[in-house]
Amino acid sequence: MSTGTTREISTFKGPERRLRAGRIGVAGLLLSVVAASAPLVVTAGVMPTTYGTMGIVGQPLLFVGVGIVLTLFSVGYAEMSRHVHNAGAFYAYIARGLGGTVGAAASVVALVAYSAMQFAIYGIFGHEFSGLLRRHLGVDLDWWVPALAAVAVVGVLGWLKLDLNVKVLGALLLVECAMVVAFDITCLGRPGPEGVSLRAFDPTTLAGAGLGTALCFTIAAFVGFEQAAVYAEEANRPQIVVARVTFLAAAFVALFYALGSWALTVATGPSRIVAASREKGTDLLFTLTEDRLGTTFTDLTHLFYVTGMFAAMLSFHNVVARYAFAMGRDGLLPASLGRTSGASGAPAYGSLLQSVVSLLAVAVFAVTDDRPQGDPTAPVIRLFTWMGNVGALGVILLMATASAAVIVFFVRRGAGRAQAPRLAASAAACAALLGIVGYAVKDFHVLVGATAGSALGWILPGIIGAAVVLGVIHGLVLRAVRPDVHARIGLGNEAFQLEKAAASARSSS
Repeated sequence: MSTGTTREISTFKGPERRLRAGRIGVAGLLLSVVAASAPLVVTAGVMPTTYGTMGIVGQPLLFVGVGIVLTLFSVGYAEMSRHVHNAGAFYAYIARGLGGTVGAAASVVALVAYSAMQFAIYGIFGHEFSGLLRRHLGVDLDWWVPALAAVAVVGVLGWLKLDLNVKVLGALLLVECAMVVAFDITCLGRPGPEGVSLRAFDPTTLAGAGLGTALCFTIAAFVGFEQAAVYAEEANRPQIVVARVTFLAAAFVALFYALGSWALTVATGPSRIVAASREKGTDLLFTLTEDRLGTTFTDLTHLFYVTGMFAAMLSFHNVVARYAFAMGRDGLLPASLGRTSGASGAPAYGSLLQSVVSLLAVAVFAVTDDRPQGDPTAPVIRLFTWMGNVGALGVILLMATASAAVIVFFVRRGAGRAQAPRLAASAAACAALLGIVGYAVKDFHVLVGATAGSALGWILPGIIGAAVVLGVIHGLVLRAVRPDVHARIGLGNEAFQLEKAAASARSSS
């Protein structure tokens, strides 16, 4: 392609403007997306918190139910992935179905939501890493020191080849899952006083006023499974791989979490799981592990609990970097972000932006932690709980909107009848996800541990609302001022093909 032609193309300016294809297959992609779900973190942290806060014994059944809803979501989402290959994933799908303005809003929500999820994990990582140093080396270190070190290491890895990232994520995830499986097997072999009880799968155990909020906790644990589409441009045979990994991830996470939460009830006894969770909190898993598998295994579990957080941080970082890259390429962010590293083919400038923003986020929470050695609960209660729930709310909203976009996309293409079963699944998923969004907004103060009527109950979900408004305004301004850019939202490198075809038609006429 000549230099003159290249300058006329606004979304594809040579190899540095595209992600390198063929870098990741089914196994690598599955490991990358499941790592974001942080299986050991969920088993040790989210599950006891949900049992203790909501008082609902039937958490394993909730994981099964949410798994069904997300499988319904995956039916339309996976089908869309066969037609749209774009690192912008959610916002690209939404733009193709509901238009550029809604797509622009979705892009801002995705950037905010996934960034918030990453910030949350930095908080709990710093807290847990500092605890390991204090326990084993007698070193007192503020939580934000290891958190900032993690920002630097993740930033460096995010600049490198995706292949290396996949190897790091895969190794950490496999060990993490092995630790949880060992715990599950031990609990079934040495159950608590009530034996191997299936009571947690009894629908009557779901009764209670906290069911809606428990659903929010449960679905937040799945966040990450939907990320396969972000890597579509870098995958082998994306029209097959992305859909396959999406289904495998949803099924694996649902089964893994259902078994893990059930094992906790078997270990303590279903009648005692709520009280034990309230008493021990996030130490419940480690207490049960030490009793059954000894101190050495428990220490290793603590270690891989922390490395699992690191894997999740790296996975979310990679996703945010690719969203920033796609937005820069589409003109939603500065064009410099839509460039890749010549050496690695990674979205280097999007990665750098995310590292800087993460650094600022950790610094803000560190400055407000004014105790001599830092309040050890601050990073968990504030950074992890606040940002984690904000991020989960944004992702659930994106999933609901994407389900609606799938329906409109295929109906407009005249494929409504042929795709009827998939569209019905998308409609059911959309309704269920919107219901969960409603519960989350209504009970947000419970999710973040605030009192009823607390300002946090509307300020924190208001972050996602503000992202929606900001994105809509941005989209409307682009439509009025730069209609050519607005028309390309969500097209990615397909816009290059359209422009090239148009230029070829002009030259031949």
